[in-house]
Amino acid sequence: MNWLEVGALGMLAGVAGTGLGGLSSVFVKNPTPRFTGTILAFAAGIMLSIVFLELVDESIFYSGHWAAIIGIILGMGIFYILDHFLPHHHAVTPEENPFGAYLKKGTLLALGIGLHNFPEGLAIGTGFVGSPELGLSLAIIIGLHNIPEGMAVAAPLRHGGYSYWKVFAITALAGVPMGIGALIGAAISSISDYVLGLSLGFAAGAMLYIVCDELIPDAYKSAGAHLSILGITVGTILGILFTAWF
Repeated sequence: MNWLEVGALGMLAGVAGTGLGGLSSVFVKNPTPRFTGTILAFAAGIMLSIVFLELVDESIFYSGHWAAIIGIILGMGIFYILDHFLPHHHAVTPEENPFGAYLKKGTLLALGIGLHNFPEGLAIGTGFVGSPELGLSLAIIIGLHNIPEGMAVAAPLRHGGYSYWKVFAITALAGVPMGIGALIGAAISSISDYVLGLSLGFAAGAMLYIVCDELIPDAYKSAGAHLSILGITVGTILGILFTAWF
């Protein structure tokens, strides 16, 4: 695949993921914390399996252990910085925010998710340069991970009075930076095998930070330990099957 095709697929994964999350507000008007928490745990399990079975392994293959380690540190470090300057995209409940703050909260969440989607797009683009199968599996998994993020944006916007179409448009637009990231990731990773390995390590670190700092803590807080463990287990098994199928 060329860079434009990789960027288009990354765009599709981002827009479809967050857009479906926003569209779900038509059918699931008030998703329960247990429901969203279980989805987050499921996504965490899938992403963990891909990080260690695919991204780290491919990074070591192309550039060696030190490039993988440096890439992981860079990926986790950049997301650590992002978390200090961008709003977290956790679920919003009416009890936590007065009515007048819903639209502001939803807009800030959409902006935060959009900017978080850029380095996730880098991971997709890098994955495609490593192998089309890895890139496709990352696009599917990150797209699935974006669905509960879209739901987190849709909830406050709907409570703030926005129509379903406006909610869908805003959540879908939050996925656009993923396509830009995928295009840039494919371009950078094509420079050399060492840069490719470093980029794969970066993607692994970025996804690992998302899992450890956001998905698992939010899942435990929302769904409790038992459902979270179940979701992580099912997600991990499905992630292993993804690596076998693709």
